Amino acid sequence: MARLFISPQLEMDSSKEEGLRTQPPPTTGASTGKVTFRACLTVIGGFFALFCGVGFTNAFGIFQEYYMTNILPEYSASAISWIGSVSIFLTYILAPVTGVVVDRYGPTPLIIAGSVLELFSVFMVSLCKEYYQFFLAQAIVFGVATCFLTLPPISAVSRAMPSHRGLVIGIVVGGSSIGGIIWPIMLERLFSNQSLSFGWVMRIVGFTMLPLLVFASATIRDHPKRNQKTVLPASESSESDTPSSSANPNRAASQWRSSILSILKSPVFLLLSIGLAISYLGMFLPFFYIVSYATSSILSLPKDITFYLASIVNAASLFGRTVPGYLADRYFGHFNLLFAAVFLSGVIGFTWTAADTLAGIVVWCLAYGFTSGAILSLQSACAGKIVGLEKQGLGVGLVMGAVSAGSLAGAPIGGSLVGSYGYLGLSMFTGATLVAGSLFVGAARLGLDKKIFAAV
Repeated sequence: MARLFISPQLEMDSSKEEGLRTQPPPTTGASTGKVTFRACLTVIGGFFALFCGVGFTNAFGIFQEYYMTNILPEYSASAISWIGSVSIFLTYILAPVTGVVVDRYGPTPLIIAGSVLELFSVFMVSLCKEYYQFFLAQAIVFGVATCFLTLPPISAVSRAMPSHRGLVIGIVVGGSSIGGIIWPIMLERLFSNQSLSFGWVMRIVGFTMLPLLVFASATIRDHPKRNQKTVLPASESSESDTPSSSANPNRAASQWRSSILSILKSPVFLLLSIGLAISYLGMFLPFFYIVSYATSSILSLPKDITFYLASIVNAASLFGRTVPGYLADRYFGHFNLLFAAVFLSGVIGFTWTAADTLAGIVVWCLAYGFTSGAILSLQSACAGKIVGLEKQGLGVGLVMGAVSAGSLAGAPIGGSLVGSYGYLGLSMFTGATLVAGSLFVGAARLGLDKKIFAAV
């Protein structure tokens, strides 16, 4: 419900007449839109959280090769790839529940729990010898930890700087891109050092993560919420702020169910979720298969060169996760740029196999990394715009849950396509899923504002 703000003198007169003395609402960075030191610390902490979580997941290709040749040579590449796929799947499928917890209790408890679980996972992997041990430690525990270190920081920075949502989310998500650059190079160098065992490599990783996760746990805090226009009915978006909702657990649970249903009943939210779910079937395939494509008979590039292609994609993705977010905040709107990013990623996906030289594949990696990186940052900003500040965690969590199936199924489908139709089939599937997904994202954008040139 909207509040009327009156002058202090009138408020004092009114309070005398009514026998009450009202206090003006506190002024905070979140409520005024100002950039505060506390909010900046939250952004930096979120950057480190995703650097250690999703950023380390982006380095699984190094583990894939190392496990196949050194620790688990008796297992197929497909079996080993399930470790990475299940980890990504858990990161997304648990997001809706994580979002509810974030909105209810704030991000700090989950950040601390995620940090402890991630360090536990890394140090346990250093002791693993059998496939099931790696699956439990690196797929299950690390996947849950990464979920706890992904959604809460995004939700926190959205509330900390709502007027700069696209930019700050891009910076935080950019931590995963920096991780995707640094972790593979670091792991490759450590694994190449004959004086270090696998166990000590993982312990070095754990000790590297420790201070970063401690900083994230200490700095990521929830920020005061402010009223914001949403596309959801006002009754549902404001119910949970009533005093009785926190005092009565049954009433609070009922209101949370009502909030979830109200979000899922939003046509705009459903169109956005469907579009992203389709897009995720093909979006990560270049990240998984770009190195194998470069070493295939099509290019036959040496491994010491192709190893850096994954870092090139992630480096371009860093700029894709920050620059479009800033432009969306200031000029073009989040939905407009998300639609453009998904569609252009699909077009670039269709041209994958046309890059048949070293220079060509480097340019292709830069282009695809930039556009696909924009998807990963803008999707959260768009979800937040639909549901409002009070339900940031829930809205982003539901979107992440919607794309979980695509993130799990995409890699096995891609492997089957390469085996049956070669990389041309993989290229066509990547482009088709992204272009098809962009149509639903475009429909969601028109659902918000039918004016073609409106900044939405």
